[in-house]
Amino acid sequence: MTAPLFGQMMDVPLTVSSLIAHAARYHGDTQIVSRRIEGDIHRYTYRECETRAKQLAQALMALGVARGERVGTLAWNGYRHLEAYFGVPGFGAVCHTINPRLFPEQIAYIINHADDQYVLFDITFAPLIDALAPQCPNVRGWIALTDESHRPAMRTPVLCYETLIEAQDGRYEWPQLDERSASVLCYTSGTTGNPKGALYSHRSSVLHAYGASLPDAMGLSSRDAVLPVVPMFHVNAWGIPHAAPLNGAKLVLPGKDLDGKSLYELMEAEGVTCAAGVPTVWLGLLAHLRAAGVRFSTLTRTVIGGSACPPAMLRAFEDEYGVQVIHAWGMTEMSPLGTLAKLNWAQSQRPLEAQRAQLEKQGRVIYGVDMKIVGPDGKELPWDGVAFGDLHVRGPWVIDRYFRQESGTPLVDGWFPTGDVATIDPDGFLHITDRTKDVIKSGGEWISSISLENVAVAHPAVAEAACIACAHPRWTERPLIVAVLKPGATLTREELLAFFVGKVAKWWMPDDVVFINELPHTATGKLLKLKLREQFRDYVLPTALDTDNCPLGENEANR
Repeated sequence: MTAPLFGQMMDVPLTVSSLIAHAARYHGDTQIVSRRIEGDIHRYTYRECETRAKQLAQALMALGVARGERVGTLAWNGYRHLEAYFGVPGFGAVCHTINPRLFPEQIAYIINHADDQYVLFDITFAPLIDALAPQCPNVRGWIALTDESHRPAMRTPVLCYETLIEAQDGRYEWPQLDERSASVLCYTSGTTGNPKGALYSHRSSVLHAYGASLPDAMGLSSRDAVLPVVPMFHVNAWGIPHAAPLNGAKLVLPGKDLDGKSLYELMEAEGVTCAAGVPTVWLGLLAHLRAAGVRFSTLTRTVIGGSACPPAMLRAFEDEYGVQVIHAWGMTEMSPLGTLAKLNWAQSQRPLEAQRAQLEKQGRVIYGVDMKIVGPDGKELPWDGVAFGDLHVRGPWVIDRYFRQESGTPLVDGWFPTGDVATIDPDGFLHITDRTKDVIKSGGEWISSISLENVAVAHPAVAEAACIACAHPRWTERPLIVAVLKPGATLTREELLAFFVGKVAKWWMPDDVVFINELPHTATGKLLKLKLREQFRDYVLPTALDTDNCPLGENEANR
């Protein structure tokens, strides 16, 4: 057998530190702007960011942190948190971003499970740290991300970030690490059971940054000023803190103030061209725009993910404000990007409504991700836009197992089962129809709760809506709409049900509507349907009391 002929190229490892080193060297004067916890606006450059990240690496090594050990962060989107993104993995430790919106018991579990040696925290979380510290005996120290003048009064002994790094000179050479060594650790939101850890490598983090930067993904460039509203504690802010320096884009970090007014003012002041966040954040921003009668002067596009973007929101951004919406889908186990909805040349020639229908889907995979849908028998289903089944993915930034679950793997024949139910159309566009646990099984057929939610929020009086399954004596399950009205709006059950007529199949029609003041959300902004299902566990649908007049026809329900 002939021996393989290998390429004669430099073996340069893909490391997270190379991203900030590139930005410092070739985009050194480009700004990073942060709204600080202390209340003011801080600005400096990529060049200064790398120096301080090196000082952090030196400080942590001086504290005895070794390669492979975890350093946690409990922080908002700010320049000090960004420095941890590079300073911690830069010398070989692992940056563990922790979601402060989780229950304290979950946070303590995560810190202990990760075996964090130190935890960096924003001073707004001082009371949380006092509550966590007794539950986390293995943490060697807690480091407040501030200076001595703003150090909070706490029961827990804490170190001061600025004091630690000021003691270092920043003259440090990033080591050439194995690109397959761990870089970042993120945990799932843990809506069922304990959160699970996804341990990314330097290689996967850099490849993901490349993928996120592609023109048919976020399309970032050095001409952009990008504002990640999605928190840096939520799956690396979708990779933006890595992709921005890779491209030399100006980075604008909003801190803790994520209300519509604060975001709009920051966008306008800093010339933001691209922003990214979950739908609940954009609801507040749109409400501010309409109430204040203002428009964007620089924003051209926004990436919306985390949960399905309601079509009404997509159209509001594009029709009322001229902002392109890029609908995205991914998950913690995927670093997180999987698909983004952008049209190719042929699709852009179709009628406007056909284009919009396509953009309302989750989109096409970017290079690096492969996907398929499978039926109950495990066999792959056709890409016809009709057949829907369980979504499986694979790729170099998709996990093959969870952190500290070395004995087991979640993979099925080398593919990761996402827990989503989806269709894929002939154009290769993914459409998430539901989570496996949220799909409504009625009369032997599946009803998409997301599709019904999208219709509900399209009503001008509805601010937000969730669709859950309720037990039914004849059809097993039937859909219930739980809705929140916009301030000052009025709407009856009958009026909202009538709004569905002609928009969905007759057998998909919701059986009832309930109005409440607020919907529960997960720590990452997604609808917490588990809590809603518990709240309405004993709810009796009107059709359950009158099965003879059930709106479903026997043939329709069982076709």
